[in-house]
Formats: sequence, structure tokens, C-alpha cells
Amino acid sequence: MFPASPFHPRPICAMIPRNHGTARMGEWVMAKVLVIVPFAFDEKGLANRRAQLDSVAFGPDIEFDFRGVKAGPALLDCYHDYAMADISLFEAGLSAEDDGYDAVCIDTMSDSGMNALRSVLDIPVIGPGRASYMTALMLGNRFSVVTQWDGWMPLYKKGTQEYGVADRLASIRSINVMPDVENLLGGKEEVVFPKLVDCATRCIEEDGAEVILLGSTTMHQAHGHMAANLPVPVINPGPLTYKLAECVLGLGLTHSRKAYPRPSVPKPAMVHAMMDGAASVDD
Repeated sequence: MFPASPFHPRPICAMIPRNHGTARMGEWVMAKVLVIVPFAFDEKGLANRRAQLDSVAFGPDIEFDFRGVKAGPALLDCYHDYAMADISLFEAGLSAEDDGYDAVCIDTMSDSGMNALRSVLDIPVIGPGRASYMTALMLGNRFSVVTQWDGWMPLYKKGTQEYGVADRLASIRSINVMPDVENLLGGKEEVVFPKLVDCATRCIEEDGAEVILLGSTTMHQAHGHMAANLPVPVINPGPLTYKLAECVLGLGLTHSRKAYPRPSVPKPAMVHAMMDGAASVDD
């Protein structure tokens, strides 16, 4: 069943009793965050995503687990893929609260599954697309998205329109290098990193961008180089969601049930059966 208990905020700056199930009163445990990866990766693929943790500092009382989906789209470059990603990430996160997690982070700028998970979970669910756009507007008035591949450009148009910030989007620019969603940018640094800096520079000088957003969590390896070579803030979407998870847990906040009402007739068994069937199909 979907979890029905209300969200119980827990401060993050100290070790605190867990409110879930079997923990004894006074037992001290870390806060746990589940990061859902939109591809059915093995440990190697998950390790490349987990490396995003190395670029940001956390307190001593929070830990992150990375989980891939059972099955999903190949590239997230069209509405066909968006629909499959919504279902696959939704299913992967359905049990997060019952599994003892305190928050969920979505590891794709598409925010796939975020809204659906918010409708059934009381713990915070954070997507990097929405988080990046809103954070950009705390740091400047206009932002640009710099992405690796032309195929992802419609994704940012869709997201900024849905979140009501399209009028603050200075531009979307791409270096049009085909992505490798498992190995990421490894081995391509000398070619890709300068292209990304040049692309972002054009966003700033020609389009009026005051903040630059990396267009994908698969681009996280380029963040340090870009931040060191650009005169404006550069947002790294994956690590941003991890710090936001730490922040909202520390503040005792979660999403509004008015904005994300629960389903009148939840069907978790159907969702799980759909993904179990999808996992048995090799396309």
C-alpha cells in the first residue's frame, strides 16, 4: 500500500530518532536519501552517478543510496521517452518511505516521476529540473541552459513552460555531442569541456544569461571546469538536489498536500506489475 502516515520532520544537524517502524525509542540513525537513476544500470553505471556526491560537502548525519529503474527509456529525447520515464521512476520510488528513506531525489532534469511520487509519499521528493530553474532565479534574473545534445533541448522548453519561468530563460544552447548515459563524459574531457565553456560564454555575452545551468546530471563532471572559467554562477543539478534534501529535512519541510493530493484509488500493484513486465522485455 502507499504510505498513509503524515510526514514527521526531523532535524538534520544532529543524529535523531527515526520515526519509521522498527526503530526503538532513543535509537540514533542517519537520515537516508534515495536517489533514483532513470536507467536500468548495473553497479558501474550507478557508481558514475554516485560520483556526483564528491562535488559537494554534507553534514555527518546524512547518507545517499542510488537505485536504478527496472526498465526505462534510452535517452529521454521525446514524449515517448518522457512517458516511460515517468512510470519507471514512479515505480522505483513507490516503496521509498516504507524502506526507511527520509527523502527522494530524482536523477534527471526531466523530473520524471516527481509529481506522481509527491502524490503518494509524505517525505520530500526533489527534482533537479524544477530545483535548478528556481535556484537560478535566486542568483540572477535570467538563466541559460547549456546542454550536451540537441535532442534534449525540447525537454528544457517543456520544463520552463510547465514551471512558469519561460520568460526568464535567456537561451538553450547545445554542443551537440551524443550522450553516453552510463559512462558520461569520461575520456572526452579535453574535447567536451572547452566546447561547453565556449557555449556558455555565448549564452552570457550574446543572450544575456546571468546564471548557467548544466542541462543534465550526466554532465556533472564538467561543472568544476565550467565554474572556474565562467564569470557567472554555474548550477550542477544533481548535487543541488542532494543539498536541498539536506536543507528541507533540516527545516522540517515537505511538499504541500494541497498541491499534490493523494490518489482516491491508488493502484501500486498495477504499477509494479507494469514494470515487472517491462523488465522482462529486451528492446
